[in-house]
Amino acid sequence: MIWGIFKRDMCHATRNVIAVIVSMGLVVVPALYAWFNIAASWDPYGNTKALKVAVANNDKGYKSDLIPVRVNVGETIISTLHANDQLDWQFVKSDKAIDGVKSGEYYAAIVIPKGFSADMMTLFSPDIKHAQLKYYLNEKINPIAPHITDQGATTVVNTIDKTFAKTIAQVGLDLASSILHYSQSPQMAEYMRNLNGNLTTMADTLSGASQQITSYSQLLGSANDIVDSTGKLLASATKAGKQAQSALKQGKSGATSFTSAGANVTSSVNTALDQVSGAFDQVAAKVNKAFDAIGKDSDTAAGQLTTLSEQVSSSESLYDTYITSLNHMHESVEQLPDSDSAKQALLEAIDREITLLEAAKGDSQKLAQQLKDASTQVTQDTAAAERSRKEILNRITSAKQSISNVRDDYATNVKPKIDALASTVSTLISQTDSMITQLSGTADDLDDVTGDVGTNVTSIRSTLGTIAKKLDSSAATVKELITKLETGGNAGDGNSDGGDGDNDASSSDSGESDELRALATANASTLSTLISAPVALHRVSVYPIANYGSAMAPFYTILSIWVGAIILCAMLKVTISDREKAHVLGLGDTLPRVAGPSGPGNASRWGLRLDHEYFGRYAIFALLALLQGTLVCLGDMYFLGVQANHALQFLAVGWLAALVFSNIVYTLTVSFGDIGKAVAVVLLVMQVAGSGGTFPIETLPKFFQMLYPFLPFPHAIDAMHAAMAGSYGNEYLLDMVYLALFLIPSLLLGLVLRKPVIRLNNWVSRNLESTKVM
Repeated sequence: MIWGIFKRDMCHATRNVIAVIVSMGLVVVPALYAWFNIAASWDPYGNTKALKVAVANNDKGYKSDLIPVRVNVGETIISTLHANDQLDWQFVKSDKAIDGVKSGEYYAAIVIPKGFSADMMTLFSPDIKHAQLKYYLNEKINPIAPHITDQGATTVVNTIDKTFAKTIAQVGLDLASSILHYSQSPQMAEYMRNLNGNLTTMADTLSGASQQITSYSQLLGSANDIVDSTGKLLASATKAGKQAQSALKQGKSGATSFTSAGANVTSSVNTALDQVSGAFDQVAAKVNKAFDAIGKDSDTAAGQLTTLSEQVSSSESLYDTYITSLNHMHESVEQLPDSDSAKQALLEAIDREITLLEAAKGDSQKLAQQLKDASTQVTQDTAAAERSRKEILNRITSAKQSISNVRDDYATNVKPKIDALASTVSTLISQTDSMITQLSGTADDLDDVTGDVGTNVTSIRSTLGTIAKKLDSSAATVKELITKLETGGNAGDGNSDGGDGDNDASSSDSGESDELRALATANASTLSTLISAPVALHRVSVYPIANYGSAMAPFYTILSIWVGAIILCAMLKVTISDREKAHVLGLGDTLPRVAGPSGPGNASRWGLRLDHEYFGRYAIFALLALLQGTLVCLGDMYFLGVQANHALQFLAVGWLAALVFSNIVYTLTVSFGDIGKAVAVVLLVMQVAGSGGTFPIETLPKFFQMLYPFLPFPHAIDAMHAAMAGSYGNEYLLDMVYLALFLIPSLLLGLVLRKPVIRLNNWVSRNLESTKVM
């Protein structure tokens, strides 16, 4: 059934010349629509040379002491624009330029005011004024022209910026070059030597002053310590003096007692020594008596000798006591000042007295031993006993002599010196008491003075320390300046020995001087150009498009395919007449009366179903739509030269878009008649604005951004872009799938949802036809 309908449609479309011409027109018209738009937008910004823009220069220029040459930025702008062919620049007077914009002769006008250069040079004055160009624009002539002329005005502003920066850089580099040449002259070298000498002297003076102030501060610190110590000493002396005064009072009575005690000691010593000497006489008598009794009673004699030995031994404690007393006296005398003349003599006398006592003690010990030995001999040998008798008597005589020597030495040497010492101590106590009294008064007077002096010295030292640091810092700064000047001078000579290779600062300064010399001796024009435009933009195109026409080709191609679908529905019938149905069914020229009124589905009882009618008539629509898509895509690629890296994919997008769009428009028309055609036009308008084919979708109103995914145009355009420049991942396939998915709701409407509205559509059509106008 579908094939039968398609064959009859093809026969009718090719029956005569007019039908063929119309059929060819239906295929060609959409392609012409696309090609005209693509060709017109192929290079819109490359065809702006005919746009007239007036330029008027009223700039009077600028000259000053800082910039000795006359600067006229306006003239530079005019010279630059003469070489610029982006627009048709018209160089006229300011009055003619403004009037030409008003009359429409010029699209825009740029007027350079009188003080333009002067305003730009206020950059070097406290009162900076922003230089302004006057830009006149006629916006009613054309909606795109203002944007193009704006680009031209921006070019002028950029030219001015670069020119200004280049001029300033030129002047600065010339000035730097002049300074460098002057710095290498002999006169400048002499100035530098004199300056270095004066700076060196200044640095030495500052360092010397700092050292003197530091030394004076340290001296004050030492003096402050002495003052503090003196204050503490005086305080201690005052306190100790008061204690010493009470002690001296006791010392006076002690000195008197010491004198009396010395006399008593002397008397006691003499008495003790006399007793010892008398005891030796008694011992001698008892010895003689004992030895006389040897012949009569040897045992009695031995006992007497033993007793005498014990008596003599017991007397040794007297010597020890006396020696101990003398040792104590010796220690006490040693505590006296060395300046005392009686001290050394008394010590020698005491030492000699101790020696004599020890000798006497030795004689007593020997006597006791001899008596003990004699007590054993008297019972054994009479002759030996007699010898012992003589020895004992001789030993007693020797011991008596030792005692006598001790007594005489004490009386002659020790006693006078003890008396002299007592007198000296008494005199010293009197003098010390007077001195302590004077010292106490002096300490009270000086107590307040030391406190004030300590406070003032601390304050002065703090101030001096600050001054010393300032002087050191100044000296260091001057020395650093000398180093930099010497380094700069050596670098400027060009033949310096280099100095210390480890001096990083010198190396750094030398490098900077070399860089300055290289900068100043280089081509000033080249450097100023670099400074005026230091950054160059290097564009790296990702998925590059050859030109603006190729970039706009997907939008206009897809748009023309939709327009072609609308034209097909406008020119071809979407419904099948009963006569055609009868011929397809082989029933003659008409359907039987039982078929009822003419309309979709009325021949279904003979096997021609509604879906047969739908696809049978749509077949010719699909064929013509495919021809439209093929022609427009081939013309894009091979007639206009639109970029298409993947030609077959490009054609596939055109074919799929032709089928989807023709099916949507056909379904709307066959379902709703003329109202469906109107809906197709509305969808066209919505997609022109909301497809993102011209402006980025992000720049459109929120409504279109939300509507974007639910329109077929965006997916078809994106798929065609991928075919032209390359696909990221599965981008192309996904967009083709999304585009094909729009067939589902279209077929659902044409095959299923259309049945309930057939009667409604017939009723609307009858009412419109009854108006005799629609």
